[in-house]
Amino acid sequence: PISKQKERKNVMLTGKYLNRFYLKNWWLFLIGVIALVAVDYFQLFIPDYLGKIVDMFDGSAVDKAALREVIVGVIVVAVVMCVGRITWRLSIFNASQKMEAGLRHLMFQKSEKLSQKYYHENKVGTVMAWFTTDLETIEEFLGWGSIMLVDALFLTAFVLYKMFTLDWALTLVLLVPLALIVVWGMIVEKVMGVKWEERQKEFDKLYDFSQESFTGIRVIKAFVKETQQLHAFAKVAKKNKDTNVAFVRTAVISDAVIEVIITIIMAMLLGLGGYFVYKYATGSPAMMFGHEVDLTAGQLITFVGYFDVMVWPMMALGQLVTMRSRSKTSLKRVTAFLDSEEDVKSPENAVVLQDVQGKIEFKDFSFQYPSNDVDVLKNITLTIDSGECVGVVGKIGSGKTTLVNTLLRLYNVQKDKVFIDGVDIMDCDIDSVRNAIGYVPQDNFLFSDKVKNNIAFSDKDVEIEKVYEAAKFADVHSNIQDFQDGYDTISGERGVTLSGGQKQRISIARAYIKDAPIMILDDSVSAVDVKTEETILKNIAQKRKGKTTIVIASRVSTVSHMDKILVLNNGEVEAYDTPSRLEEISPTYKKMVFLQKLENEVEGGERK
Repeated sequence: PISKQKERKNVMLTGKYLNRFYLKNWWLFLIGVIALVAVDYFQLFIPDYLGKIVDMFDGSAVDKAALREVIVGVIVVAVVMCVGRITWRLSIFNASQKMEAGLRHLMFQKSEKLSQKYYHENKVGTVMAWFTTDLETIEEFLGWGSIMLVDALFLTAFVLYKMFTLDWALTLVLLVPLALIVVWGMIVEKVMGVKWEERQKEFDKLYDFSQESFTGIRVIKAFVKETQQLHAFAKVAKKNKDTNVAFVRTAVISDAVIEVIITIIMAMLLGLGGYFVYKYATGSPAMMFGHEVDLTAGQLITFVGYFDVMVWPMMALGQLVTMRSRSKTSLKRVTAFLDSEEDVKSPENAVVLQDVQGKIEFKDFSFQYPSNDVDVLKNITLTIDSGECVGVVGKIGSGKTTLVNTLLRLYNVQKDKVFIDGVDIMDCDIDSVRNAIGYVPQDNFLFSDKVKNNIAFSDKDVEIEKVYEAAKFADVHSNIQDFQDGYDTISGERGVTLSGGQKQRISIARAYIKDAPIMILDDSVSAVDVKTEETILKNIAQKRKGKTTIVIASRVSTVSHMDKILVLNNGEVEAYDTPSRLEEISPTYKKMVFLQKLENEVEGGERK
């Protein structure tokens, strides 16, 4: 890491993640800087030509050859500046956008590797702010900031050289207030960094609130809480506005101070310069620092032109300070994200699972979530043989979903506790573990894409006939055909255009088409009718014969025909046996059977 002392001396924005992209795009920056320096150099000929023209019209005959030379010079300068500006814009802005894209790609890769724990601790809105406003702020500095920095260095150096050449004494007088701009910039930089960090934190809160409100819009409407949410949003938005206003106020004050200093310098230049021109014209040149100032009207115009050119780098210096403070804070946030520990990852020399048979073992397995010190699962010991179809039931909160999540390596577990085909899951390559499992989650998340693409998510190149087969397996083929666009129907964000049962069945089809040796359905038929459920369960028994299937259910009828049923109670194994024996050995299962029979009688008939 760069020390604070070194960081203060470094004007450019650097860091271990940015430096690699500087190396990759150095040639674009080089071309841009060369073009920009050329533009800076050639534009200083314009004040020279203006001064010469003024001196030509001093009452004597105009030298037409000299005037023609000046006109040709102006045209050449205009062409060079036009080509140069196009070149540096294309190269520098292209480089900055490539660097932003590279950083975003790194962040996306990082986001895929971070565990559930990280996203429990950091809200979606905050993460999205890193991907949007913070990256845009960094890109702004890499683009416009680079331009301002080059101008502040080279254009200022060129102008000062020209001014010293014209009259060093007058230039020294103007340098004193110019030094104030540098001092002011050093003071403002720290303040702007703090203000920007506060602004970004408030923006995170605004983003979080907005994202949560849009996600829960159905609940808000159902409870008629629109007005309440608007008032709550107004408070968050006001806090965000106040923080933004405070930031902008500081930035405006900083720019205003710099403009005042520049105006004072310009007034000094015009006052002193006019006095020196008058003294020269009257034949009695003025003295300054023991130096006789010989300044003609044309030379004064040239001097003023030089200073006018230098106004931009001076203004740019003030903006650069503000911009660098913002980008440095944003880079700090992005770097913290990229430096986040990947607590769930494949070990060194990981075992890549191949030809998985689907045997699963838990040996005295206990589990607690990273942010909790209470065991959610306790002393789980069981074996699911390859090819078995196993149901999992239990009360809400008994640990059913947690049990299957450990198989997906969404969390770290203790070694020598969970095995697939006899291999400790903590020794396995994570990708190979997840590739071996077809998973249907509880929330049935669908992407805003065509239905056929949602089903074929595991393999976009799969033949459409296999998509149809998977849909038939989940008993949703006829429903999809009834859609206006059939399999080309857009499901909408999170499948908003589909019913709960349709989303569940499309999720089942998505898992089935993967043809994994292990398939897990987490309460995935709760939103379908009895007939559809029976069809899906029949298809599981027939088409996944010889492959391991785990079905978590809230209804006993869903798992009553499975090879075995696991009953969980408060995170412990109450029973694990065949359905015919469970009523004798499991009070929880017996109660569930009784309650379901009672429910069926109330509804007017028993479910078969």
